[in-house]
Amino acid sequence: MRAILTVCRIEVARIFSLKPAFAVLIVASVIYAGFYPQPYRTEALRDVPIAVVDLDGTDSSRELARRVDASADVAVRAVFPDQASATQDIYRRNLHGVLVIPQFFERDLLHHRQSPVALYADASYFLIYQRLSGGVTAVARSMGAEVETARLIAAGVDPVLAAAAADPMPLTAVTLFNPQGGYATYILPAAFVLILQQTLLIGVGLLGTYRNDELSAELSASAGPAAVVGGKLLAYLILEAFIMSFYLIALPYLYNIPRLGAPLTIFVFALPFALAVSALGLVLAGLFRDPLTVQLVSAALGIPFLFLAGFSWPTEAIPPFLHAVATLLPSTSAINGMVAVSQMGASIPDVRQPFLILWALAAVYAAIAILLESRAGGRWSRHDGAQHAT
Repeated sequence: MRAILTVCRIEVARIFSLKPAFAVLIVASVIYAGFYPQPYRTEALRDVPIAVVDLDGTDSSRELARRVDASADVAVRAVFPDQASATQDIYRRNLHGVLVIPQFFERDLLHHRQSPVALYADASYFLIYQRLSGGVTAVARSMGAEVETARLIAAGVDPVLAAAAADPMPLTAVTLFNPQGGYATYILPAAFVLILQQTLLIGVGLLGTYRNDELSAELSASAGPAAVVGGKLLAYLILEAFIMSFYLIALPYLYNIPRLGAPLTIFVFALPFALAVSALGLVLAGLFRDPLTVQLVSAALGIPFLFLAGFSWPTEAIPPFLHAVATLLPSTSAINGMVAVSQMGASIPDVRQPFLILWALAAVYAAIAILLESRAGGRWSRHDGAQHAT
C-alpha cells in the first residue's frame, strides 16, 4: 500500500510539472468547457429564413404567408413573383427554402377542393430542413382544419362536431427530459463525456511515454508492476474527481441543462469510467512509447470515437461488428449510462449493464497495463544494470 501511495504522489507531481500533460489534462479541459458549448447555447433553431412566392395574391394566400412568418421556426424574409427570382438567394444561402402558394388557392378552398402548397426546402442541413418542413406543415394543417371546420359549420353541423371532424385525433406531444426540444440539451451531456475521455486518454498516454527516473528507482526498490499501475490509476482518479465534478455537475447547472440525477449517483457511475479510460491510456503508452505517436493516434481516433458512441448516429443503425468494437471503448457505455443517470434520474441498478461493462473494461485494460509495465520494468532493470556494470 505504501508503494502505491508513493507512486501516486510522484505521478500527481508529474501531472503538474510535465507541461504537455498539464496542458492536455488541465488547460484543455478548461478551454473545452468554455468554448465547446457556446454554439449550442440558443438550444433550438429559430426563424429560418425563407421566401414566399404568392401566385394567388388573395386574402387567403396572404393569411397563410402571415401565419408562416408568425411561427417560431420560420421567418419570411422575401416575397417573389416567381420561383426563378428566388433561385439566386437560395444559392447564396441567404434563404433556405421557398414556399409556393398556387394560383386559384382561395378559389379552390371556397369550392371545397384541395389546394396544395409546395415547399422547396434546403435539405443539405438536416436541422434547417426539419425546422422548415415542420413549421410550414404545422401552419398548413392548422389553417386547413379551420377551413374544414368553417365549411362544416356553414353546412349546419354543430360547431363541436365540426371541430372534431376536422381534427379527429389531435396529438399532444410531451417532451421528456428535454423540455425545450433543444440541441444543446441533447448533445452536450454526451459531448462532455467524450471530451473527458479524450483529454484523459491523451494526458495519461503522454505521462506514460515520458520516462520518469524517480519512478524507475521506486520500481526497482519496492514497487512492483501492479503497485505502479495502481498508484498511477489512483493519481488520475484524484485528478478526475475534480475535473469530472466540474464537467458532469457544474457545467450542466451553468448551461441550464435539465438534470435529475443525484451527485452521488453520478460519482459512483463515473468511477469505473475514469479507471477504464486511465488504464486504456496506460495501454496506449505501453504500446507506442512515443509522445508524438500517442498524440497522433489519439487525435486520429477522436472522430471514430464520436460516431461509434451512438449519439451522433443511432446505435441501431450501426453495423453489428462496429457496435461490438464500440463496446470496447469506455465512452460508449459511459455516454448511455451517464445521460440516463444525470438527465433522467436513473439509479445504478437501472444502468446495470453499462456500469458492469465499464468495470470489466477497467479490469481488462488494467491487467494489460500491468503486463506492459512488467515488461518495461524488466527492460529498465537490465538497462540500469548494464550502466552500473559499465
